[in-house]
Amino acid sequence: MTRLGHDRFCDEVANQTSLLLGVVEGADLSATVPTAPDWSLSDLLRHIGGNLRAAETAVRTGTPVTEPGRQIPGHGGPDGDDPGALSAWLSEAADRFAGTLAEAGPDAQAQIWTIRWPAAAWARRAANDVLVHRADAAGTVGAAFPVEPDLAADAIDEFLDLLSNPQVAGAEADPDGPGAAGTVHLHATDTGPEVASEWLVELGSPTFTWRHAHDKATVAVRGPVADLLRVVSRRLSPDAEVVEVLGDRAVLDAWLEQLVLN
Repeated sequence: MTRLGHDRFCDEVANQTSLLLGVVEGADLSATVPTAPDWSLSDLLRHIGGNLRAAETAVRTGTPVTEPGRQIPGHGGPDGDDPGALSAWLSEAADRFAGTLAEAGPDAQAQIWTIRWPAAAWARRAANDVLVHRADAAGTVGAAFPVEPDLAADAIDEFLDLLSNPQVAGAEADPDGPGAAGTVHLHATDTGPEVASEWLVELGSPTFTWRHAHDKATVAVRGPVADLLRVVSRRLSPDAEVVEVLGDRAVLDAWLEQLVLN
């Protein structure tokens, strides 16, 4: 269960989009995103904007949106490569999403692709999605990645919920298990007691289970909560100096191989 409210997530969609656009301002939008090498920065912005517009349409109209955002007419962004036009289009998408979902309230139902969730879940998914894609952009241009601790911790919670669900993980779930047994402990080093920021992951088949706990594990990863989020979302290598790995690295690597959510 998320600790943050629906209105906070709606606000964060607009806020994180604004921060993301600040990161890429003046950057070469044709640059390849290292953590998503099939995309340029322009592709990244269009991906985010298309998804936000698809979700806003589904909530506002009550009609299922069954195609990815960029395939819907008008949801792929402006023609050409004008950075100003693309930024304005994405900013408008975020503002419309935030306004529509806040007005609809947390219980309004919407179907996107084959998934039917309440607006609260779509707002949370969108806020955390833009947050992680801001990490993609920051890594591309060499910018810092500051995050409010409660938002980063919630993003880890949601990511673990999604990827431990075989129906969501889909083809990424290995029916024979991850290839290694064991447990992974994630420990944020920069949060206060008001933020639940320790996680225990138990590897299994076909995915894994998790809970908040301060327990010994086969392998532990320690670091600032924003950097733990980047490790879990595969935006940062566990070899980075800002995190510390203690224990059986093979177990950590086996688990991380399971974690794919663009």
